[in-house]
Amino acid sequence: MRESELRSMYLLREQQLRLLALLNHSLGTENSSELIVSEIYKQISLNQEIQQVLLSAHKGGNVSDMRFGGGDDLVNLGSNLCGKVEQNLGARKKIEWTPRSDRYLFAICVSRQRSNHLICLEKHMFFAAILGRVLVIPSHKVDYQFSRVLDIEHINKCVGRKVVVTFEEFHEVKKKNFRINKFICYFSSPDRCYLDEDHVKKLKGLGLSIPKLESPWHEEVKNSTKRTVKDIDTKFGSDDEVIAIGDVFFADVEKDWVIQPGGPIAHKCKTLIEPSGLIILTAQRFIQTFLGRDYVALHFRRHGFLKFCIVNKLGCFYSIPQAANCIKLVVQRAKAPVIYLSTDAAKSETGLLHSLIVLDGRPVPLVTKPARNSAEKWDALLYRHGLEGDSQVEAMLDKTICAMSSVFIGSSGSTFTEDIFRLRKDWGSASTCDSYICKGETPNFIAEDE
Repeated sequence: MRESELRSMYLLREQQLRLLALLNHSLGTENSSELIVSEIYKQISLNQEIQQVLLSAHKGGNVSDMRFGGGDDLVNLGSNLCGKVEQNLGARKKIEWTPRSDRYLFAICVSRQRSNHLICLEKHMFFAAILGRVLVIPSHKVDYQFSRVLDIEHINKCVGRKVVVTFEEFHEVKKKNFRINKFICYFSSPDRCYLDEDHVKKLKGLGLSIPKLESPWHEEVKNSTKRTVKDIDTKFGSDDEVIAIGDVFFADVEKDWVIQPGGPIAHKCKTLIEPSGLIILTAQRFIQTFLGRDYVALHFRRHGFLKFCIVNKLGCFYSIPQAANCIKLVVQRAKAPVIYLSTDAAKSETGLLHSLIVLDGRPVPLVTKPARNSAEKWDALLYRHGLEGDSQVEAMLDKTICAMSSVFIGSSGSTFTEDIFRLRKDWGSASTCDSYICKGETPNFIAEDE
């Protein structure tokens, strides 16, 4: 190689190393724009291409011995670019859950969608651990039927003792004195315990005796104060047999504990709240049938989201072309051959999305769960156990398939997305390429509020 070419290779190599360092830094920064990260990746690819052009004229020479870095650099980069996020479980803050067997916390969750209820239930577990109480899972007559999507006994096995009981078990133990002894409402406004009259009537319809709703402090749902373990123990500690604190979905208690991999409670499993074994196995069978090991999962929330994002000024609803461009950049980095699509969008939207996500001249397949077909056996377990067609089960199966993906793209502002991120964090499947759709970008067009 001529001296000028050697100098060019040296400079290109220096540029490549600096770009790699910048890319690694950007991937580790929470607020990095998806566009910026992808642009760095493009520049590294361009750099590598120029190096290959310079080297191509000297293929007959002893080029392999030169310390410029060969073509494998970018291949290795591609395989490591979307690596797993380190969990650092050794530094986890945790509390032991050692309840008195005759003291209960009655869980109440009323906040909107299913994922909100799961997050509310998870927070109730934290409260029960702080207060040394057994948690009572809500009845399906006033809430979702958790037993169809969660393995309740899994929680007890993980903690190593009886810490959770079903409503039916609680009723059997307390049927002679079936009551909530004290309501200590976490939220005082806009309604105490975040309960309306209709839900109170439903609780009474179960045969429960309901006391007066009281609150130890002024706490607003839309302006929740940061609280500590000591605050909860001081304000909600009681010797009454059965207490309730109302919906705590919006409660902000020791958030840095709650968001840790595995959560704030000491246990011997990866996570306490996870899909049932039947749903996990069905998800694995679906992946083996349609997706394979390397796939990107996309939660593309649309129904009702346009108005939600406009009213709350969240900037989380993107046009199909803008969203497609952002998704394409992530898929390109992940080197995934297929996308699993979890969405409530109309076919008109998903069809346009599919036509716009094009890599190397071909559309990337968007895979959704097909309608039931007896010739396909991936969902046979659900069918045999009478769970097919259940909207709760279908939603949890969607969530599980997304949580098992090599890379996940979610919808900012969606609790369905947040629960998938929680599962990925706890299961150790979280990737450095996980992101929200168009993270760091503002929608390029926003309609006026009505």
